[in-house]
Amino acid sequence: MTVSVSLLLMAAVALTAAVAAPRVLTAAAWPDREPVLALWVWQCLVATVLLCCLTSLVLSASAVFHTVRVRVFAPAPPSVTRAYDLTAAPPWTTALALLLAGGAAWTTAMLARELTEAHRRGRARRAHLRERAPELPAGLPASRGPLLVLEEEYPDAWWMPGHPPRLVVTTGALRRLTGRQLDAIHAHELGHARARHDWLLHLSQALAAGFPGIPLFTHFRDQTHRLVELSADDTASRRCGHLTTALALIELNQHRGVLSCATPRPLLHQRVERLLDPPPRLPRTHRRGTTTAAALAPLLPLLIAFAPALTTLTA
Repeated sequence: MTVSVSLLLMAAVALTAAVAAPRVLTAAAWPDREPVLALWVWQCLVATVLLCCLTSLVLSASAVFHTVRVRVFAPAPPSVTRAYDLTAAPPWTTALALLLAGGAAWTTAMLARELTEAHRRGRARRAHLRERAPELPAGLPASRGPLLVLEEEYPDAWWMPGHPPRLVVTTGALRRLTGRQLDAIHAHELGHARARHDWLLHLSQALAAGFPGIPLFTHFRDQTHRLVELSADDTASRRCGHLTTALALIELNQHRGVLSCATPRPLLHQRVERLLDPPPRLPRTHRRGTTTAAALAPLLPLLIAFAPALTTLTA
């Protein structure tokens, strides 16, 4: 009953990563001090659950369907196939294989839908901006990178992916921001682009929309939206200083009530407070230990799945 034991062990790992770990992580205070490390931990937790599902799908499908079994175990010697005892799988293995196959198809569909919608929105936004944007003034310093200036009283700035990618700034923002503050906004948005936060946001949104009843994916989406902003703030503050970055955020969002405790956008208030009073970083040994432990977590389902084969081959 090796297949049954492996499937049950992977279910236990997936349940722990999906239920217990997110509760501990969301209650902890250290992610605000190390947003990049926290993003890594969240990604490893999600990867652990997805790998548990994927390896369970492969094993259960191999036990139920002879065609899948032949393809999966074709490179393996007969002793490895016997070690998994695929012919003695319990009756519920068929239902599990069909359930996991449906979940894999649904996940793929949700991710494809999210990427398609993001591409459509981006294309429509770029077309709209091309109609609105005037020519960039020749006297604007080129050191700030490609800029797209919009004639708009409303102060705003954001990064627009594309070829080439550009920082979109309204004239209202240019009137409010100093040159150094504009550099901080550019560094913030460039931090998003270089870390490919857009892909991470798309993944978290697709998983949360596809499986709204799973707390891990809901927390992953919410925490990802928060942590990518903190990470980009840190990128900007390292280049331009904490105070300059905080003042740039205030100037861009003052009309939204960012300085009020009753603001409808509490994340802005928290970001400004964090920049004005930056928390100390975790010790280097703590960061390395957490990074290593998180990286080892996705290896657990792989270790469980390959344990019978490794035991047979090393015997």
